Amino acid sequence: MTETADDLSAPLGQDKPRRKRRLRLPFTAMQLLAVLLGLFLLTFAGFAVFNKDPLGGEPMTRLAIRAPSATDKATDEKPAAGNGQDSKPDTKEAPKQAVPGEQKTITMIDGSTGARHDVVIGGGDTADKNEAASAPPSVMAGINPKLLEKSRYGMIPVVADGLKPFNVYAADADRAKAAKMPVVAIVIGGLGVGAAKTSDAIMKLPPAVTLAFTPYGADPGKLAERARAQRHEIFLQIPMEPYDFPDNDPGPQTLLTSLSADQNMDRLYWHLSRMQGYAGLTNFMGARFIATEPAMQPIIREAARRGLGFFDDGSSPRSIASQAAANQAMPFGKGDIAIDVVPTPTEIDRALNKLESTARERGIAVGTASALPVSIERIGAWTKTLGDRGILLVPLTTAMLKSKSS
Repeated sequence: MTETADDLSAPLGQDKPRRKRRLRLPFTAMQLLAVLLGLFLLTFAGFAVFNKDPLGGEPMTRLAIRAPSATDKATDEKPAAGNGQDSKPDTKEAPKQAVPGEQKTITMIDGSTGARHDVVIGGGDTADKNEAASAPPSVMAGINPKLLEKSRYGMIPVVADGLKPFNVYAADADRAKAAKMPVVAIVIGGLGVGAAKTSDAIMKLPPAVTLAFTPYGADPGKLAERARAQRHEIFLQIPMEPYDFPDNDPGPQTLLTSLSADQNMDRLYWHLSRMQGYAGLTNFMGARFIATEPAMQPIIREAARRGLGFFDDGSSPRSIASQAAANQAMPFGKGDIAIDVVPTPTEIDRALNKLESTARERGIAVGTASALPVSIERIGAWTKTLGDRGILLVPLTTAMLKSKSS
């Protein structure tokens, strides 16, 4: 009734106001929305449960980290300073040093004739291609412990109870006989790197031949120990700066004229610690260093203080080693002839004949050679008949003592 009265009372020609209707989604659309929402939640939950992410989906950043290479490590290393203290940084870039055991060709120059010949060091055996051992070498057999002193690098020689390494580790020889007749000493250098050639020198040459070892190689002390067991006396070669350094680089820890006395002394201690049982030191290359008095004098003084002799291989005509050694009243010797400058049988035989003539003229002659197979073969054959010709083959120490007394 109410709706009919309203309709009758409404003015003609006008519609009654229409009620607003709510927009309602069909029932099926609501269901579809609920299903989609459920699927989304189910998918998210499944991802969280089954994804193996220990961070539970937290944001993260991945960085590639490169392992440091040997070159990087070498860049970070600083040269050792004297007495374990840091030195002032150099203003110029340090020359590249050779790696122990790396095959390297160096040019040796005979100081008396100017003749040049190439010598290959390193690369002999697989083991020798490793870097020189950083751990202190073990003490060799037959070494007097009283004649050793601990350094930051290992044990180094020292005088004790009036005993000097030069006298204790000199090879046995008939010195009374040597004083009455011409003598010849031969020094084979460059040993310790390359076990094969070192073993040949040890086993194929007579005990009176002196063997000089470089401080490099996988275990030069073991080879030096073997040499002493075969009654060879040994000397330690100290790498020194040549005139064309760094193009000609004797090896790591080379003594350099550009370094301070303390820095070179620290490097010398490293070399001294690589083995024991040597009677003295000798230069390995080093034409510039051995001719530079401010650099060379402290090395000679230290060698004398530790009871060692010094042998100059004769490759530098400007060497001041003789006068420096005389000032310290230490045993000294100098090479007269480089035997295998031209490494052929004919030239080696000619050099040996010259060495023999020099011994007859002066009473003493010292020859130097490398451990080339041809050198070892010709020297071995020559020494077998040397005594028959009135020449006595003696260890280097015996020749040095005779030279000092004459």
